[in-house]
Amino acid sequence: QVQLVESGGGLVQAGGSLRLSCAASGRLFSFATLAWYRQAPGKQRELVATLTSGGSTNYASSVKGRFTISRDNDKNTVSLQMATLKPEDTAVYYCNAYAGGSYSYWGQGTQVTVSS
Repeated sequence: QVQLVESGGGLVQAGGSLRLSCAASGRLFSFATLAWYRQAPGKQRELVATLTSGGSTNYASSVKGRFTISRDNDKNTVSLQMATLKPEDTAVYYCNAYAGGSYSYWGQGTQVTVSS
């Protein structure tokens, strides 16, 4: 079992930066593929970035070069550093831990609002 709690969302002007963090409890964390998703109003949830237990990363084309995902297995945290934010980045951001099979866990989400 993994429990995830996001923090770090807020209101920022376009061009600014934010750092989201997700604190995890549970023994599966270090083995899981970690990811950040986001869901804007009226839109489907979309994948933003992933980070495997081996350190491989993948980013949505819309955020590549602006967002960086990282993990700290000692502290059981996964972070998303967001730079050069745009109004279209406005969404609720969710962290996810996937450990294979049906072992997929979600946080409650944190709101990011980027004003123009």
